[in-house]
Amino acid sequence: MDPILAEVYSTVLPAAPFVIAAYVGIWLALFVFVFALSRRAKRTSEDLDALREALDAREKKDAKQ
Repeated sequence: MDPILAEVYSTVLPAAPFVIAAYVGIWLALFVFVFALSRRAKRTSEDLDALREALDAREKKDAKQ
């Protein structure tokens, strides 16, 4: 094996578990973030639906008077 490659591999390979752990951590954080955003979006959508229903009920009540 080329001595330069041997030196590169001896430097890179011991750090591989840390690099893999960093990638796993970043992906996990991304999934948690996206999950949290989707829950907030769903909650916001439910709130908007409730507001629309309340507004429709109020408009019907006002129309009767």
